[in-house]
Amino acid sequence: MTEVSELYASRVAEGVLHHDAAQEAVLPEFERIRAGVAAPPRRGLFRKAPPPPKGLYLWGGVGRGKSMLMDLFVSSLGDVRVRRVHFHAFMQEIHSGLHEARERGVQDALSPVVARVIATVKVLAFDEMQITDITDAMIVGRLFEALFDAGVVVVTTSNRHPDELYKDGLNRQLFLPFIQLIKERMVVWEMENETDYRQDRLKGQEVYFTPIGPEARQQIEVVWQDLTGGEAEPLKLHVKGRTVTLPAFRNGIARASFYDLCGRMLGPADYLAVADAVKVLVLEDIPCLSRNNFNEAKRFVTLIDALYEAKVRLICSAAAEPEYLYLEGSGAFEFERTASRLREMQAEDWGQ
Repeated sequence: MTEVSELYASRVAEGVLHHDAAQEAVLPEFERIRAGVAAPPRRGLFRKAPPPPKGLYLWGGVGRGKSMLMDLFVSSLGDVRVRRVHFHAFMQEIHSGLHEARERGVQDALSPVVARVIATVKVLAFDEMQITDITDAMIVGRLFEALFDAGVVVVTTSNRHPDELYKDGLNRQLFLPFIQLIKERMVVWEMENETDYRQDRLKGQEVYFTPIGPEARQQIEVVWQDLTGGEAEPLKLHVKGRTVTLPAFRNGIARASFYDLCGRMLGPADYLAVADAVKVLVLEDIPCLSRNNFNEAKRFVTLIDALYEAKVRLICSAAAEPEYLYLEGSGAFEFERTASRLREMQAEDWGQ
């Protein structure tokens, strides 16, 4: 088991990371938690176990290194039972567990679900905590209170201050006690540095590859490996009873094909959920559009609108340059705005 600050220093010495004062400033918080959960239990009949350390709510703008620090922290824990998971994915598991418990007629469906989590982890490390769904908002209070009471330590990253979670959401007054719970049981820390490392990694890189073919696929793969190290797992988003699957996801970066997102019967709510869940989308194999694939083209336009409004970074491979993707058919004129947005989204400073 290695101290978080030592891991960070070694990465800097190797040239993997650059010295960053804002990142270094939060390392003692991670180390405080590591030391607390790694401490051996006190022995003796009358020795009371020490309380678990307070968790950490690390928030700030995208690309500041929050997820990277989370990875370092998790790797420092050795054999401590820890689970590192995207918050969206965790909440989906909770809802699936609730559904199963209700199917069995369990009166308090949340109890067995929480019990399973408590039995398997000592530390929960969440990436990208954000709450936009009322079904999440209505259960997180009880869920986290049970986790905290059982001694589970929660560490999470977020792009929002706790006060901004579920902002303007339906029945938000019922959600406010959860915000207070976060402030009581976790240290709230803002990453204030101005450097967006995610943008820096893309600076000077091509992000729109055409035409589709082996060369474009290879270039996309190079970018993907650079951003994620090739480590990814599917992310399933539940939207109004439907499931939207992003085949590969890691630290806010998703990868999917045109067919995955536009060849299926998805709508605006689905694309808004995607735009809310990801910060960078790698979208492959955008075909030429026409009256022959009119429905797919309409969905593509809606997807680009959602990504554009949410300032999501887009990396893609396409059959042609934006202005030549949709040359004929009833949607060609309307596509001019989409082509313009695709051009704008290629700029180095897009999303900043």
